[in-house]
Amino acid sequence: MPASLFSQDILTAEQYFNAVSEHYGTIEDYQAEITITKGEEVLKGKIFYKTPNLLRIDFTKPEDQVLVVDGIQMILYLPLHHVTMRQEITRHSQNSLETMVSEQGLKLLEQNYSVAFLDGPEAVPIDEGSDEMVRKLKLAWRTPGEGFRQIEMSVNKNMMIRRMVGITDNYETFQFDLVNIQVNQDIPNTRFRFDDPPSAYQIDNFLFEPEN
Repeated sequence: MPASLFSQDILTAEQYFNAVSEHYGTIEDYQAEITITKGEEVLKGKIFYKTPNLLRIDFTKPEDQVLVVDGIQMILYLPLHHVTMRQEITRHSQNSLETMVSEQGLKLLEQNYSVAFLDGPEAVPIDEGSDEMVRKLKLAWRTPGEGFRQIEMSVNKNMMIRRMVGITDNYETFQFDLVNIQVNQDIPNTRFRFDDPPSAYQIDNFLFEPEN
């Protein structure tokens, strides 16, 4: 069914975006290889997501770095500095690209962004000269204040988000790529539990004080 949605005629960008969101509503969990690019900085790892709000990235670059969202807090472990950083989850801490690749994240995007096709409704190569075909959407914020002023979303033939490119309020660009996506793998909740290494120094609410 997702493949037929990719090949059929799509009347509007909003209809296509809604079809993608509905498809994510059928997904209980997924895992994939992830690459996050900001300028010359490149991070790589494996991402695990479980509905409604569990997420983990085990990084291979930087080696052994971990990001966990356990539904209550966001945890970032930096082995190079022997530091575990924790932040209570609020609206502000849910504006990263990785948290948007879910049914809940897509619904928030629909509320806060206008949606259009980037160059048209037809499938195009994800990169120039590539054999991988995607449909590309352009999302622009309706009012300033969201995490990204603009997001470019590439969706593959299986109705899965293959790439997201976000431009921040300060015109910094983040690119987020997912490959080898596997859905409904029965990922256990224990995957999203993180125990501080005994030697790690802990910093709480490193981004901002939690909202009352």
